[in-house]
Amino acid sequence: MKLKESETVEFKTSTAELREAVISISAILNKHGRGELYFGIRDNGAVAGQMIGRSTLKDITEAISSHLEPRIFPHLKAKKILGKDCVKVEFHGTQRPYFAYGRAYMRVGESDKQLSIREMEDQFIRKNKLFWEAEVSKKKLTDVSVKAVREYMRKANDAKRIHFKYTNARTVLSKLGLLDKGRLTRAAEILFCNQNSMEVQAAVFASKDKITFLDIRKFHGNLFSLRAQSEEYIKEHIKWRADLSESRRKEIPEIPVRAFSEAIGNSLCHRDYSNPKGNEIAIFKDRIEIYNPGKFPEEVRPEDFFKGKGRSILRNPLIAETVYKSEDIEKWASGLKRIHDECRTAGIRVEFETISTGFLVTFYRPKWEQGEGVEKGVEKGVEKLTEPEEIIFLLIRKNPRISKREMVKQGRLGKKAVDYNVERLKEKGLLKRVGPAKGGHWEIVNP
Repeated sequence: MKLKESETVEFKTSTAELREAVISISAILNKHGRGELYFGIRDNGAVAGQMIGRSTLKDITEAISSHLEPRIFPHLKAKKILGKDCVKVEFHGTQRPYFAYGRAYMRVGESDKQLSIREMEDQFIRKNKLFWEAEVSKKKLTDVSVKAVREYMRKANDAKRIHFKYTNARTVLSKLGLLDKGRLTRAAEILFCNQNSMEVQAAVFASKDKITFLDIRKFHGNLFSLRAQSEEYIKEHIKWRADLSESRRKEIPEIPVRAFSEAIGNSLCHRDYSNPKGNEIAIFKDRIEIYNPGKFPEEVRPEDFFKGKGRSILRNPLIAETVYKSEDIEKWASGLKRIHDECRTAGIRVEFETISTGFLVTFYRPKWEQGEGVEKGVEKGVEKLTEPEEIIFLLIRKNPRISKREMVKQGRLGKKAVDYNVERLKEKGLLKRVGPAKGGHWEIVNP
């Protein structure tokens, strides 16, 4: 049997190290909120055994109770390990930061680091923010979108993650823990009220910077509506190819839909809702950025989650749990790994960046004009659009009644370029004019 310390498991040779044990408990609580400590095992994992007298468990309990603030209620028991007596202490707590002997500590690897004043301030700020979603909302039950709740329940029942049926919105929200004495919590407001404090800003830029934009939008609504609007916006403004090599046409996006869908879902669920700044989607010539004002936990890195070593640290547990039940996100910190794996399979470069104001996911767009980013076996029969054709498509999607003169002005194209590329799109069977030259409209054909 191999025993090893970790960020949530600590060994002490005996109760002679009781003070150090209390410090370790506080450090683990401040990092992970729960853990285990054993008396009778050396640091290297060798079982030494612990003398257990009548007052041993009582002395340990009193030391934890007297010297750890806020108070916790650990579970202690004597346990035989490799034939020797040991004491196992299981503990958990949600009222961090915890102080041992008047000082705060943080678990770093297998060591306990004393927190600085600045680090303690961050802990208090994080503690206050954790309760935002549980606060009572100013919205009333009549502000809840019944349609959104019904649709949510349909998805949750289909996913078999909720086993009761829809009766009315009040009952559903109560069973989901989204009401406080019959009043809506802020989590309920964000999830199911169409009028709330949330906003997603989305824009398409003409180049690789934010100097000139081709389109800009602001989305409002409940969380599920915001996700759908955001996904649709990206779908409308990325490149798609048609694989005609088989009997049925297959649409291939330049960025895997599942990857950016997961990124949007995570950005909405894990953002800092106490921050009034909205989420952002920025589509550039070379990349797509999805930003949320919610700092990544300082004690972990995005790379930890790719390797399956990251542990879920939820900023908004009520919102995350609700969205998990409808299968709109997955729990156990799998979101970043799923995005990473989807992009790796598709040959797409993706970056996760912690910045001073939040968290940024960047998808780098493949250079399809040079034939890059094409799946093997798909090159045959694939339709490609030139840059002017893409701009014309973008402008028509935005305004089907746009004139050629407006295409020249808004798309920054020459008159001859507009005339030539409109005719090419018609010849390809991808564009047609419906109605007269004046008063008619353009229609993008998608056979």
